[in-house]
Amino acid sequence: MSELVLVIDFGGQYNQLIARRVRENHVYTEIVSYTKAMDAIREKKPVGLILTGGPNSVYLPDSATIDPAIFSLGIPVLGICYGAQLMSHLLGGHVSHAPEREYGKTEVLVDKDSELFHDVSRNTICWMSHNDFIDTPAPGFTITAHTENCPVAAAEDASRGLYLVQFHPEVLHTQEGSKMLSNFVYRVCGCKGDWKMDSFVETSVRSLREKIGAGRVLCALSGGVDSSVAAVMLAKAVGKQLTCVFVDHGLLRKDEGDEVEAVFGPNGAYDLNFVRVNAQQRFYDKLAGVEEPEKKRKIIGEEFIRVFEEEAKKIGAVDFLVQGTIYPDVVESGLGGESAVIKSHHNVGGLPDCVDFKEIVEPLRDLFKDEVRAAGRELGLPETLVSRQPFPGPGLAVRIIGEVTPEKVKMVQEADAIFREEVAKAGAEKGLGQYFAALTNMRSVGVMGDERTYDYAVALRAVLTTDFMTAESAQIPWEVLSVVTSRIVNEVPHVNRVLYDCTGKPPATIEFE
Repeated sequence: MSELVLVIDFGGQYNQLIARRVRENHVYTEIVSYTKAMDAIREKKPVGLILTGGPNSVYLPDSATIDPAIFSLGIPVLGICYGAQLMSHLLGGHVSHAPEREYGKTEVLVDKDSELFHDVSRNTICWMSHNDFIDTPAPGFTITAHTENCPVAAAEDASRGLYLVQFHPEVLHTQEGSKMLSNFVYRVCGCKGDWKMDSFVETSVRSLREKIGAGRVLCALSGGVDSSVAAVMLAKAVGKQLTCVFVDHGLLRKDEGDEVEAVFGPNGAYDLNFVRVNAQQRFYDKLAGVEEPEKKRKIIGEEFIRVFEEEAKKIGAVDFLVQGTIYPDVVESGLGGESAVIKSHHNVGGLPDCVDFKEIVEPLRDLFKDEVRAAGRELGLPETLVSRQPFPGPGLAVRIIGEVTPEKVKMVQEADAIFREEVAKAGAEKGLGQYFAALTNMRSVGVMGDERTYDYAVALRAVLTTDFMTAESAQIPWEVLSVVTSRIVNEVPHVNRVLYDCTGKPPATIEFE
């Protein structure tokens, strides 16, 4: 069993990033709600705890809190932002409303030597985001850092293994934040760093073989990175007991159904008992008249399950359904922590209540996207497949604002194909995490061929990201965008305007819906 650092979630916006940064140090991490913290600690036996940020003020009566006994368990604890304030509040310090809110990049002055700040510059830039601050640390704590407006930017009771920071070491804007978190897991918690992808793959294949036994398995294969890695992992574990069902729901990118079949079908490189189901009209009928994003996702999620159930009956006595669910899907769907539901992923929060399978198996459920890619490489998948950009399970339905129709799908497919083609032709795709075209629900007046038009606007989006939990808008060269724009308005019917989305995540999500 890998050593575990448990992240106690109080609902802050960066909480998934904390887990991601710890895993970068080859230390396994899970996120649990503060309401289940003590149970999780007893069950999982972590070697360290991290208390996250959150939107509350600790001195309000209904604020999120935790059993103070957590600080007497002999387990090192790091409190971040709200977690730092809560630690101080519960242990006898004082938290108050800050006279000046700190937000953004801030110079932090490290005052004393600390294991947490080992090899960290005395003056370092950190990301602050708080309205309250600790004005008096708890008894036994020593102040180790401050800022111009924050007297307790960091403090510790090293004898008890208790550390707190008012800033956010998990975000990239904190220049030496990764070093601080590494110091916590290695120098404070004493971790060895045994969370390695080769051992994860080997252990997962073995446990899947034991779980499934002689049972039969149906894998929901979309052709994307996640489901492809899950399928090959299952094939390695149970061989011919696996059947992979690819559902073409009519919401794929241009020609993608045929491309997936070419890779995984009878003439492809993998022996996966591949079945293709063409269900385009079925999904269009279910989505007719539906505009609300969450409702679209749930309809698609349920319809996927119904198709898989029907295919399972054709195969006969299928026990397990395998999905390529990954950790960001789980967290954004409101499971596994305390954070709000961002959007229900079709394979998590979008699942129907009743599923006609003995069990749903999700071998990648605990991995972030780049960890899934690493697992794919360990399994021997080609780099072209492992490195392909993500595509959402609900497909173009979440790239079409409002009602989904076959005509709108065709518009997005063509615009997206042009965008991807021109970006690749210009060599501008290097470093991009994801890039695509979406169809807005906005119509506007234009002029084409000396005639008035009243047509749709396409939005182009490209982001830089590694973990897909945060992202920055990519700066696509203007000359590339000009060519793309010209081609889209000339080649895609009913589009007379092209926009470029410059928003990062947060506050936006990568997909539009």
